Amino acid sequence: MFVARLAGCTVFDPLGDRVGKVRDVLVVYRKNDPPRVVGLIVEIPGKRRVFVSIGRVTSIGSGQIITTGLINVRRFEQRGGEVRVIAEMLGRKVELTDGTGEATIEDVAIEESSTGEWAISQLFVRRPKTGPSPFGKGPTTFVSWSEVREKQARGEAQSAEQLIATYSELKPADLANTLLDLPAQRMLEVAEELPDDRLADVLEEMPESEQVQILAQLDDDRAADVLDQMQPDDAADLIAQLSDERGEHLLELMQPEEAEDVRMLLTYAPDTAGGLMTTEPIIVSADATVAEGLALIRRHELAPALGAAVCVTLPPYEAPTGRFLGLVHFQRMLRYPPHVRLGTLLDPSLEPVTADTSAAEVSRILASYNLVSLPVVDDNHRLVGVVTIDDILDYLLPDDWRSRDDEDDEPVKRAPVSDQTGSIRVASGRRSGNGPR
Repeated sequence: MFVARLAGCTVFDPLGDRVGKVRDVLVVYRKNDPPRVVGLIVEIPGKRRVFVSIGRVTSIGSGQIITTGLINVRRFEQRGGEVRVIAEMLGRKVELTDGTGEATIEDVAIEESSTGEWAISQLFVRRPKTGPSPFGKGPTTFVSWSEVREKQARGEAQSAEQLIATYSELKPADLANTLLDLPAQRMLEVAEELPDDRLADVLEEMPESEQVQILAQLDDDRAADVLDQMQPDDAADLIAQLSDERGEHLLELMQPEEAEDVRMLLTYAPDTAGGLMTTEPIIVSADATVAEGLALIRRHELAPALGAAVCVTLPPYEAPTGRFLGLVHFQRMLRYPPHVRLGTLLDPSLEPVTADTSAAEVSRILASYNLVSLPVVDDNHRLVGVVTIDDILDYLLPDDWRSRDDEDDEPVKRAPVSDQTGSIRVASGRRSGNGPR
């Protein structure tokens, strides 16, 4: 079974109930034999990564994994000597013992022996390109563990290309959690190889300390390109954590229009509507039709909270706009024919807030009127942005909410599972397994 194909596979208990999804395979090296598989890293509901001993796995195949049902829900912590196959082995360079050169590990096969032990059986490796053409890749081959020697020069960055391909389907929040679970150096290696737009999405989902850590490893031109791809309010929050000198230098390297939005946001206090808002809402004229409004909110790259309503203003139609006229909710647009003008569908009960309105007041308004977004205007009643519900949640939640685990001190208790003898087995300790590892 190739490990890269296991990533994302669903894990079930014996009754067919879903337990979680596989995120990685954990192995330990041995002196003469191939590395032994000790278990799986499984993501269970709540985005928690837990360890499932390979002894608790009864079946692997057909895109699913069956376990005995006994899962310890304490958060996974990697021990010394343990290696994560997807996170730490894929992309690693090896030297072929037959003297034909080096190769890069692209996948790892694990196999169960007659004694019930799982171990690495084969490596799928790619050799370097031999031709002068800049296109294509080198030839691939299968080798056993005994046919290679690891070749990773000290201080040399490990390729993250294969790891990125494995996690290509993950949502930004899930990919951010995956990176946060990696060793610090590996996290930086993966971040450096992510495309600018993908890295921007991931940074928006990370705690500020890790955002600063990753940005510090990027050269100024790359960092500015990534900031260009971020939402202006997230970019402003990140730049505010940097030194004044580097923050100003990055602003000078950014696209002028993006930098202008970020500079404006930096002038507002972080606990005000101006400090929380995004400057890129959907803005249309009063003459725009329902059909045009629906077409704008249909764009796949638009955040759901921003697509919940369109703002109607006088020209110009980029923040800061002309005079703000009102908001039209998308549900209201759905109730009218395509040709109806949006200027006739404004919500008369919704009043915008000013940029210096406190975050507490914005929270109260959103909760009181069941809103997803709230327009923000300046002293001349020009639209400067909107505060969305996710902006408020980011502000109200604790700083460490992305990594906070209130259940670590008291694991969630799963229903006990009866074994074949009718006795009851209960998970205890940090990990469950069949004897010491």
